Amino acid sequence: MLQVLRSGTLAQGERIRSFEGEFAAAMGSAHGIATCNGTAALFLALLAHGVGPGDEVITSPLTFIATANAIVHTGARPVFADVDDTLNLSWQAAAELIGPRTKAIVLVHLHGNPGALNAFRDLADAHGLALIQDACQAVGATAGDQPLGVFGTATYSFYATKNITTGEGGMVITNDAEVARKCIRLRQHAYASEPYVHDAVGYNFRMTEMQAAIGSVQLTKLDSITARRRKAAAFYERSVSPWYRRPRVAPGDRHVYHQFTLRVPQSASRDQVRRELDQCGVATGVYYPVPLHLQPPYARLQTASCPEAERAAADMFSIPVHPALSEGDLATVARELNRIAVSVLNPAV
Repeated sequence: MLQVLRSGTLAQGERIRSFEGEFAAAMGSAHGIATCNGTAALFLALLAHGVGPGDEVITSPLTFIATANAIVHTGARPVFADVDDTLNLSWQAAAELIGPRTKAIVLVHLHGNPGALNAFRDLADAHGLALIQDACQAVGATAGDQPLGVFGTATYSFYATKNITTGEGGMVITNDAEVARKCIRLRQHAYASEPYVHDAVGYNFRMTEMQAAIGSVQLTKLDSITARRRKAAAFYERSVSPWYRRPRVAPGDRHVYHQFTLRVPQSASRDQVRRELDQCGVATGVYYPVPLHLQPPYARLQTASCPEAERAAADMFSIPVHPALSEGDLATVARELNRIAVSVLNPAV
């Protein structure tokens, strides 16, 4: 950071280019395009794949609203398909909604758990659709031992709460040189070949050199950060009562645990579990309590039911899994969860 500040080059310099190359290589892609945030990255990726007014884009209703907002900002219409037991978009549900206006599928890797990439790649190829990954919560995740970038264009967020962070920031990665070129142009006001000459309406989605400097250092720590998150998750898997259901992780896939998510049986109260934990000093969160197809801006667009997403939104909650947790912290969380399962909710198992 100090080197950047002393250099006097605060934007669009060598730090940006270095971070883009390092990150793209780490995620299995040839090209990286740094942006001001993850939403901008997804928006640029959609535009670069030709998504625009009149198009439809199939995505999950169980995600942060930015996923749908990026689609709408292109002029396209989000089409919500239901999720499966991984809490990610179901490829069977998505396949049923492909129509003449469908242009792309945005596959969200919710909570850091990879979606069914092989199935979605085959589905997209069969119908001539773009497959874009919303990997904002899945930095470092792998599918079948392959990094996500191998499967095509993906977008990432480096927001303050993500597994690695630049405070604010995002990235598009792709192996398609033309997609990369379009993202680069649109990111910075669509400059033509001459200074201050522009051949399209572009945007100001630049990342700063300071953010890139932070990002490069954070990237060197990604393996250790991911290892600590996976170690915490493995402890929970061993130690927390099976009365709390877990989202399925597909064989061969490697979850990076942006969140460690549990689900309570339908006969129980998630809110009661969370209240009990809060009284013991254990924080929890719900990501996300209202599926997008039920959110006010998108309820009018609903064309297909999403009962699995609605059930998950009603019964899931996330417990601490960040790298700063001590063994004592983890033991406390597990102990309190198990106490609640036995003494408060009186489960059958």
